[in-house]
Amino acid sequence: MTSPLTSPTSDGRWTPRLWGTLLVLCAAMFLDALDVSMVGVALPSIGADLGLSTSALQWIVSGYILGYGGLLLLGGRAADLLGRRQVFLVALGVFALASLLGGLVDSGPLLIASRFIKGLSAAFTAPAGLSIITTTFPEGPLRNRALAIYTTCGATGYSMGLVFSGLLTEASWRLTMLLPAPIALIALFVGLKLLPRSERERGRGGYDIPGAVLGTTSMLLLVFTVVEAPEVGWGSARTVLSFAAVAVMLAAFVAVERRSPSPLIRLGVLRSGPQVRAQLGALTFVGSYIGFQFLVTLYMQQLLGWSALHTALAFLPAGALVALSATKVGAVIDRFGTARLMVLGFALMVTGYVLFLRIDLDPVYAAVILPTMLLVGSGFALTFPSLNVQATNGVDEHEQGMVSGLLNTSVQVGGAIFLAVVTAVVTAHSPEQGNASPQAVLDSYRPGLVVVTLIALAGLLITLTGLRTRRERPSVVVAKSAPKETERVTVRD
Repeated sequence: MTSPLTSPTSDGRWTPRLWGTLLVLCAAMFLDALDVSMVGVALPSIGADLGLSTSALQWIVSGYILGYGGLLLLGGRAADLLGRRQVFLVALGVFALASLLGGLVDSGPLLIASRFIKGLSAAFTAPAGLSIITTTFPEGPLRNRALAIYTTCGATGYSMGLVFSGLLTEASWRLTMLLPAPIALIALFVGLKLLPRSERERGRGGYDIPGAVLGTTSMLLLVFTVVEAPEVGWGSARTVLSFAAVAVMLAAFVAVERRSPSPLIRLGVLRSGPQVRAQLGALTFVGSYIGFQFLVTLYMQQLLGWSALHTALAFLPAGALVALSATKVGAVIDRFGTARLMVLGFALMVTGYVLFLRIDLDPVYAAVILPTMLLVGSGFALTFPSLNVQATNGVDEHEQGMVSGLLNTSVQVGGAIFLAVVTAVVTAHSPEQGNASPQAVLDSYRPGLVVVTLIALAGLLITLTGLRTRRERPSVVVAKSAPKETERVTVRD
């Protein structure tokens, strides 16, 4: 249920209050992405100041991923059950306090704890914010435009975070931790005035406590296992047993969800082909991009000797392209549909990754790096908003939080899993310490870039099936939450 004060006018125009609501939600999305990108550049300074080992520094990044990826399913369902506005605002307040704590602590364990808390709060703001958009803006052109602006704010935050971190770290790494705090507090106070109130879901089945415990525990263990696997070994007993435990818990989770009257995830939503393609597309899309950015950063800083700021500026064309397209992509989605744009976006990214395989120790920026960034940026601008639109179309209002949490889980798990795979491939091809010539190191990066390309190619093949389905069957059946009830809806997939 949305407030009339934040609903679009009868002619589709957005009121100032509606714009303000969207800006608050975009601010949270921007902060999530900003925080992830800023900390990476600051790690060497943090380690030197706090006397942290490399493994401890890793957990400054991994702690955030663990909290974020592990609790997204619970965060999405909590938004539906407890109220999207309440969950969003409380989590945003926790994010601000954790940012303040991270900038003031003087020990590694406390810093890691603050990062975990920030990830946990983001696991609630992300699905709650997305579901507020999908329940405030009606399905169609208005929602497509809002989602395009919202998702590109995340990409812009990630790109700007690299630049801000390079500048702020010159003064103090603590500024990179403190910067999100005042922005989050401003968004919180504005959100208290503008965000629409929503009714809590009143289901007769109560809360799915067993499903929440199993779903959250299995996601936490999966992310933890993937993050730790490159260090302890993919074939180690610890890793194998952890993956086996995840498989058992996920099987138990599915069994519980099939029988629960109020499930954490209603499995019926996955009977929809567009929904499955959106989730798998998000998994491969983010997984390929995170792996690509990781390798490009190593290449530029370790082999080319570029500074952190120089590296950030090299990525800037891709981020700028995404930001400039924010208000236009929604109209493109209206005209061509999500399936075509996802196929085109993945094709552009695959082309960019293939082009980057031409890198050498003396690259010509205008001939290789810049075209790659423009292709990847164009692919990002088309694909990410389309994935969000397709995942939330045809879904009942009271399940928007659930689907939003599921989509964000695909994003985070895809990034964690495929980054670990790319890292393992590069490590396996790394030269011995005595033979670590620049050319040998570059040669070890190429297999990782090939894996990144193959991941994106898998996403392209998955989305291509949507074009075939669209030609053969213009409408799809989306299972609703009521037992034995379906509704035929037209979906531009």
